[in-house]
This record gives sequence, structure tokens and C-alpha cells, in this order.
Amino acid sequence: MRIIKRSGAEAPFDIQKIIVALTKANESVAETERVSPEQIQSIANAVEAAASASTRAFSVEEIQDMVENGLMQIRAFSVARNYITYRYTRALVRKSNTTDDQILTLIECNNEEVKQENSNKNPTVNSVQRDYMAGEVSKDLTRRILLPEEIVAAHDQGIIHFHDADYFAQHMHNCDLVNLEDMLQNGTVISGTMIETPHSFSTACNIATQIIAQVASNQYGGQSISLTHLAPFVDVSRKKIRKEVVEELATLGITDEDAIHKIAEKRLREEVRRGIQTIQYQVVTLLTTNGQAPFITVFMYLNEARNAQEKADLAMIIEETLLQRIQGVKNESGVWITPAFPKLIYVLEPDNISEDQPYWYLTELSAKCTAKRMVPDYISEKKMLEFKVDKNGEGHCYTCMGCRSFLTPYVDENGKPKYYGRFNQGVVTINLVDVALSSGADEEKFWKIFDERLDLCYRALLCRHNRLKGTLSDAAPILWQYGALARLKKGETIDKLLYGGYSTISLGYAGLYECVKYMTGKSHTSTEAKPFALAVMQHMNDRCKEWKQKHNIDFSLYGTPLESTTYKFAKCLQQRFGVIEGVTDKNYITNSYHVHVAEEIDAFTKLKFESEFQQLSPGGAISYIEVPNMTNNIPAVLSVMKFIYENIMYAELNTKSDYCQECGFDGEIRIVNDGGKLVWKCPKCGNRDQSKLNVARRTCGYIGTQYWNQGRTQEIKERVLHL
Repeated sequence: MRIIKRSGAEAPFDIQKIIVALTKANESVAETERVSPEQIQSIANAVEAAASASTRAFSVEEIQDMVENGLMQIRAFSVARNYITYRYTRALVRKSNTTDDQILTLIECNNEEVKQENSNKNPTVNSVQRDYMAGEVSKDLTRRILLPEEIVAAHDQGIIHFHDADYFAQHMHNCDLVNLEDMLQNGTVISGTMIETPHSFSTACNIATQIIAQVASNQYGGQSISLTHLAPFVDVSRKKIRKEVVEELATLGITDEDAIHKIAEKRLREEVRRGIQTIQYQVVTLLTTNGQAPFITVFMYLNEARNAQEKADLAMIIEETLLQRIQGVKNESGVWITPAFPKLIYVLEPDNISEDQPYWYLTELSAKCTAKRMVPDYISEKKMLEFKVDKNGEGHCYTCMGCRSFLTPYVDENGKPKYYGRFNQGVVTINLVDVALSSGADEEKFWKIFDERLDLCYRALLCRHNRLKGTLSDAAPILWQYGALARLKKGETIDKLLYGGYSTISLGYAGLYECVKYMTGKSHTSTEAKPFALAVMQHMNDRCKEWKQKHNIDFSLYGTPLESTTYKFAKCLQQRFGVIEGVTDKNYITNSYHVHVAEEIDAFTKLKFESEFQQLSPGGAISYIEVPNMTNNIPAVLSVMKFIYENIMYAELNTKSDYCQECGFDGEIRIVNDGGKLVWKCPKCGNRDQSKLNVARRTCGYIGTQYWNQGRTQEIKERVLHL
């Protein structure tokens, strides 16, 4: 049995410390007001029993709260008063410098909270530790100076979550769609070096990886690129290679056109293979300034091509990308495993969705890739054209920024749609479960509290917006001056890009299921509770619309991909409201609008149900189904993909892809309970050494590979199969 200290480090539970603290408080009051040693022991025993019965480690603050409650229950008010005074005095001392212990514990890898904050960051690596150290300083500045006290307090209580406070001190934005086409076609500058338009496909791929790394180092969220922007360089290489082949064969007296074509296309295919391999290996081996591989999404959309030749070349690139992803990458033992990045998105469209269409072979390859490596994810062109309609009444299909953050439709001053080169300013998330519990299931009170909490989020979002206002383009030249997002002048501010819908700012939400469950007694999948769930979603959209009209800033509703925050919210809810069956009895709350992970529901019903909520989550949404090993059942994967095309805008299939370095087991690594703590265990040899287990799971849109906190681990363990 363990506790979590204020520094974030874990320590064994020690009942004697409670007894000593109570005894000191007891001795500080008049003898007539003291409690007996037996009463002190009884309070300490009750705390120990509660900690032992819990499925998670209690924090020091929670334990002290239980001690206070124990004193109050036996009416030992004087002792309780002195205990509280002592606690407050110690808190004031700690408040003078809250950063040192945090930094020291993360350097020594003792900070459990930080260690499992990001499932794609290895906290033992120097570069990650350096980023975390800078983050602790940023959070300290943010809390003490940059944010209003009410927002900090609401964040601490789990009423809202102010995302990425570890980067807020800098003038940095969240995520974006990189305008790779502009940078490749018109040139760019990287680290003060002019990069001209590439003269081959392989060079274009190499430059793309350098751009990806630079962009990742100048923001804190995900980024996306489109393979369509690389497609024109296939023909550049084709012409170059063909010229070389003609010259070589001419020396042999060969002028046969068919021979020239076959040799040239074979060499071209090899160059495409090398180019895609560059992207694959560069992305997984690059370390950005925050100590991790870039959070990069690669978009594969055939209808984005501008002519028949470009479409055929794009298909070649997509095919090679899928083939290499199916193969995977080798781990340190030389075994092929599933990499976390790049995330792949494949668009389902009329010319690849049925067996009689020319690009059906790519869809079959995608299905095999999903079954083996969990990607690609799928966007339905049909549904997206319905959901993403601009002011001219035209629908558009485009990629998300990173794992799920979507831009809203935008038409520039020339009346043309624009998506690449746009970005998101940041996110603040409302805890819907807390709103419901605070209302006591009184619906009138619920809407009143809801509006108060939304107003708090609104003020916090304006803090994010105002932090970016006045930022000079010089702060990140690759973004603002050299084409990734804009081509502003040196010394020019980015302000004009923060208004008019060019960029978005996101109101996140979490725990819709638990919110509805508490208010109605039923899951939001039931016909009785669904109207209330939709009303909650619509209300948040209405508020975003009001804020947008007031400020000309594109506020947008975003289905938050809670990672570490799911555990934080759950702990805060238990502290504030206790354990309520079906609502706060887990160490996690449900992401966004999703059906609860443990709810029995088939894949098709789930996707159809969640599609309605995706439409009401325009700033970001993704749905998933949990499936068993599908490598020997590709027709079933294809059936799901066809259903996605007809019914939902954006979805993914969660498969399993693990490996045990001890015994070579390549099935599903299991989660087991080890003395109250959830750990991963090889079912074949029993290996529990995380450093010798390769586990890949969908965390919240991205694939995670560095393990998770106890809340997220419980959520993963309790996921039911939908197929």
C-alpha cells in the first residue's frame, strides 16, 4: 500500500505518521479537550482501512482530509482546529517554492505523476527530463503570475482542465495543418539555411521530415501533413530517371519504348520506397526539443489529387506507406513491432470503397494494415462533406490536426476554401461530471451551474488567446515566416491569424456518459437519456457561437482526448463527492461523448450512435471500436470500413500489437492486479518488466507505447470488445 507525496513521488503508507501528527495536535490543546490514545488509533486505523480498500494510491492531501473528518466525527473540535492550523502553516511554507521538489523527483525518476503523464515520453531520458524541468518552471509561473486565481483553483479542483500549462509561459500554440505544399513548391528556410524546391521525390521526403521536426519543436500539440503534397515530386523523379535510362540504353543501342518505361518505373518505385522509408524512420527516430518523436499525422486522400497522373502517383505513395507500416519497425532486439508514429489516416471515397473501383486494392491493404498495426484510421469523405460545409454551402474533406482536432470550414478573402497553414490556439476542458454532481441531479440547478462553468472556461480560453496576441513571427520563423503556417514579415505579429476563423480555439469536454448517467440514471445510449445528452452538446455549441460572434474568434467544441487528466478528474470527483456507483467508482472518466468502455454494444450500433455526437463536436471528434485479433479476418475489417463510409465521419479500430522480449510472445500482453496496482504481464512467461515489454495501445487517438497512469490503465483493462 502506497501514497503519493506532494512532490509526486510514491512512498509506502505509514500509519505511524498519522498517529504522530494527531498526538502533536492533541498535546497542543487543553487537557480537558484532548482525545484518548485509543481514539487517535481508531482514526488512524480508519484511514489505513480506506487506503487499503482503494484501487489507487491516495495523496497526502486526501489522507489529511480523512484525518480532519475523523476528528470532526468524534467532535474533537479543538484538536481538529490545531491540526488544520498546522497543516495550513506548512502549506504556506511549501507555497514559497513549489518547484524544487518536483524537479528533483522527476530527475531521479521518482515522480509517478510525471512519469506516466504522456504515454509516448520516456521520463528516464535526459531530453525528456529537460523538457519536464522547463515545464515545471512554466507551470509555476503560470499558476503564480499568468493565470487568475479562480482559474488555477478550478483547475486544481478538477472543475476544468487548463491544458498544457507546462508550455503556457511561452507564446506557443497547440496544433496545426502544415502547408507542406507551399514549403516544397516555393522553398523554405530551416535553421537559417535556404531550402529550395526539391528536384526529386526522395529529396522532398527528406525535406518533409526536417520540416516536421522543426514544426514539432515550435509548438506543443500534433501536426498533420498530406501525402498529396509529395505526389508532384514523383513525376519530377520520373522524368529525371527516364532521361537517365534513355541515355544509358542509348549507349547499348536500345531504343525500345517499352523497355525504357519498365526500367524507369522500376527505378521510380525504388525511389518512392526509399523516400517513404525516410519518413518512417526519421519520424520514429527524431527527438524534438521536448524529448519525443513528433506527434505527426499523415493524410492519404486520393481525391485531393489535381489530375489523373498525380492521383496515380499518390496511389503509389499510399501503397508504399501502407506496405512499410504493415512491416513495422525493429525494436532494439531486432523484432518488428508497431511504432506509435506517424499516425495514418485513409479517406474512404467512391473510387476505393467497393470491389469494382480502381483503388479498392488500397482499401484492402489498409484493412490488413489496421489489423496488424492499428492504423490507418478512417475518414468518410461522404459524411465529412455533409458535416463540414462552408459559408458558400460547399462541403469539404480534410485531415484533422494531430489525432482529432478539426478546423472549422473557412473561406479566404478570395472566396477559396483554406485548411493547410491553419492552426488551433489551445484548449480548456470542462468536467461535465462535476457539473452534474454539483447540481445534485436537480436539472434546473444543472443548467445554472453549467453556464457558470462554461463562463469560467470562456475566461480561461481568452487567457490562452491573449497569451498569443502580440507574438512576433520571429518567435518561430519556420511557422510564421517560412510557410508552415504563414509567410509574415520579420517583426510582424501573428495577430491577424487569431481572428476571423483562420485559427480555432477549443472548448473541450469530458465525461458526457457519467454526467448523463447521474442526471437520468441511464446511459446516454438509451432512448430516454439520449435527448438530454444531445441537449448538453447543443448547449456547449450555442455558447461557442455566442463567444465567436462577440470576439470574432473561432471558438469550437472539442472532444477532449484525456490521457493523464482522466485520472486527475476521477480522483478530484471522488474527493469532492465520494464514490457513487456507475459515476465516480472508476479511476477514470469517459472521454468526450464516447460510449462507456465497459458498456456492451456492437460495433455498428456504437459507430452509428456516436456519429450524431461527432456532428455536434465540430472542433474535434474521433470514435473507435475495440476488436480482437483481426489479421485472419480481413473481410470483417472491410465490412466495418464500408459501414464507416456510410455512417460516421471519423473512426478507428483498436487492435492489439504487443511483444515480450523475454520469451518472444507476440500476442496480447495482459493487465493484472499486483498488490493494488495494475501492471502489465506477459501471459506466457509472466514477465512484468516494462522495459522488456513492447505494448502498443490506443490511448486517446494516438497510439501510446510508454505505459500509462493507473486511471488510464484501468480504462484500457475494462474495454469490452465490440466485434
